[in-house]
Amino acid sequence: MAAYLATKNLKKQRQAVDVLIENKVTFAAENAELSIYDTYQDAQKVALHSSELLFCGMISGKKIMHVGDCDYHKEFLPQQSFVLAPEQSVLIDFPEASIKQPTTCLAIEISRDKVSQVADALNMQQHISDDDFFHYIPKLVHGVHNQQTQQLLERMVGLFSENEQDRPYLIELSINELITRLLQQQSRDLMLANCQTPVINSAFSYVVNHIADNLNQPLDIDILCKIACMSRSKFYQQFKLAFGLSPAAYQQQLRLKKARKLLQSGLQVSQICYQLGFSNPSHFSRLFKQMFGAPPKHYKH
Repeated sequence: MAAYLATKNLKKQRQAVDVLIENKVTFAAENAELSIYDTYQDAQKVALHSSELLFCGMISGKKIMHVGDCDYHKEFLPQQSFVLAPEQSVLIDFPEASIKQPTTCLAIEISRDKVSQVADALNMQQHISDDDFFHYIPKLVHGVHNQQTQQLLERMVGLFSENEQDRPYLIELSINELITRLLQQQSRDLMLANCQTPVINSAFSYVVNHIADNLNQPLDIDILCKIACMSRSKFYQQFKLAFGLSPAAYQQQLRLKKARKLLQSGLQVSQICYQLGFSNPSHFSRLFKQMFGAPPKHYKH
């Protein structure tokens, strides 16, 4: 994270670390506030709370997140996002933090009004159903973020910390993009959770159902277009708007997530590779590491 490291090093030139637990550097903007948290010693049950939506991106080290209102207790690792709903609290353990290897996290607090504004703008662009397709669901979101989100977070550190004339405008664009990616992730997850019994009035409920049920098969766009009752051009446009991914990239993401579960159940890498329709184990392993930041053998029990 080059932008982050540059900012962090400049800050450390000005002041010594005087807070070992959750040392915080903050940059403010109109609708958001970006903070970088460094923790330099082992600690347990450190409280974090925000009155607004809080988007966190792990940079280095490991946290254990405890969210009481949903009985959630899991690891938070690099290349992952952890999003707290407004007024949701979390208790954090830092099992590996030290002076030489601090645990570092990026947190972006975004106003609820801004989230609603972006959702309304997205809904005006799509005509998937009569109901609003995009709406923020106020609950915990924790998962692996893709390369585009990682690059966005890196870019935002530079935007918040610089003093250029166009800073407010560029920050506004980056916040819009971050919220859009969150809404698209929630819509994907909600679709997949309900794909067996679609409750959303959208043709894409059935499209997602078909993709999830045929992960080991090559993607047939003509079939998906028929299911959605759309032309190819409209299907690609609406699918990308709704989910932030092309159909092929979405299928690949589902395959890799299922592969991680199968690895944890004890199946062999080559067996999982061919079972999910990948061409060869080396290609599968490369894609897996790109998404999860570690090779398949790291997840194998």
